[in-house]
Amino acid sequence: MPRISTKGKNMPESPIRKLVPYAESAKKKGIKVFHLNIGQPDIKTPTVALNAIKNNTIKVLAYSRSEGSEEYREKIAKYYAKNNIDVTANDIIVTTGGSEALLFAMGSIADPGDEIIIPEPFYANYNGFSIASGVKIVPVVSKIEDNFALPPISEFEKLITSKTKAILICNPGNPTGYLYSKEEIEKLATIVKKHDLFIIADEVYREFVYDNVQHQSILHNFGLENNAIIIDSVSKRYSMCGARIGCLVSKNKEVISTALKFAQARLSPPTFAQIASEAALATPQSYFEEVIVEYKKRRDVLIEELRKIKGIKVASPKGAFYCVVELPVDNADAFAQWLLEEFNLNNETVMVAPAAGFYSTQGFGTKQIRIAYVLKKEDLITAVSIIKAGLEQYNKN
Repeated sequence: MPRISTKGKNMPESPIRKLVPYAESAKKKGIKVFHLNIGQPDIKTPTVALNAIKNNTIKVLAYSRSEGSEEYREKIAKYYAKNNIDVTANDIIVTTGGSEALLFAMGSIADPGDEIIIPEPFYANYNGFSIASGVKIVPVVSKIEDNFALPPISEFEKLITSKTKAILICNPGNPTGYLYSKEEIEKLATIVKKHDLFIIADEVYREFVYDNVQHQSILHNFGLENNAIIIDSVSKRYSMCGARIGCLVSKNKEVISTALKFAQARLSPPTFAQIASEAALATPQSYFEEVIVEYKKRRDVLIEELRKIKGIKVASPKGAFYCVVELPVDNADAFAQWLLEEFNLNNETVMVAPAAGFYSTQGFGTKQIRIAYVLKKEDLITAVSIIKAGLEQYNKN
């Protein structure tokens, strides 16, 4: 019988999606499932983006340029200018989601066996992208007790070897909601320049920051023009996850020219989705202001309700729309599956993402879950009450 590749066997299951069959089974039994497992906003996609597709008169759905249409990239550059990020259209490659941008980045800067340092917990798919690229993730641990703050720079220094090519951060963070301060970015800038490394920043949640603080991009006057690679996406910003449009941004011309070769190999990003994404850039600032107010209310309600549960730890997110919760259980994977298979409260249950999949260090995060607060406040309160009742029953068993 033909054999599956070692790479294929090592590809991890998604902690966000792997419990879907159990959720579908629960729904078939008539149980309502509150989805806290996935960052799919319930905020409406801007009408201007949807209308750009509905009212389009294209006669031939043709390829676009491999780097994305020039018109769209010009408008992206203007969007960045509004956020004090000085780039041109030639510094941007449009990708099929932020996921492809990450794959292009890894492929452009690292060879098989090379290493990328990442503070963990981190976006679960970084594990999959690294395996697909033959890159080794070297984790530096941040802790829930410290609200997942950046570990001391000395911890990074200990991990740098001749194989190290980059440091990768997500800012604001998925799954933690952690927001890096200016001082932390300055420290990272110092270390990557000292060791001649790249710094990759996944900034897809840039708009979603709370408590009157400012997002710090790695291209905000930190002297990282040759080192910085930004990963971005329309998915969360405009509640357009299904568009699958992102981009890779760098002022390093060699990075861009190399990534373009990967872009050419996959031909081009989807044309209709670029049209919708280009139109979405006309979304008024009031849209984001309303969304941020809504997410802050949801965050505050969720954290308040979670802290009423005895025996849990919860980090306080400053951005994005996720938080990590440590539960009084031995195995959060088993608990999450049990909630879907065997438990309901008033014919309702909850789907969460076990957090072990957001670590690369074996045995870490086994008691933790990630919650995405993408539901309305009333549903979040109900969902937490289900988790509380579930914990009580589970620990009795």
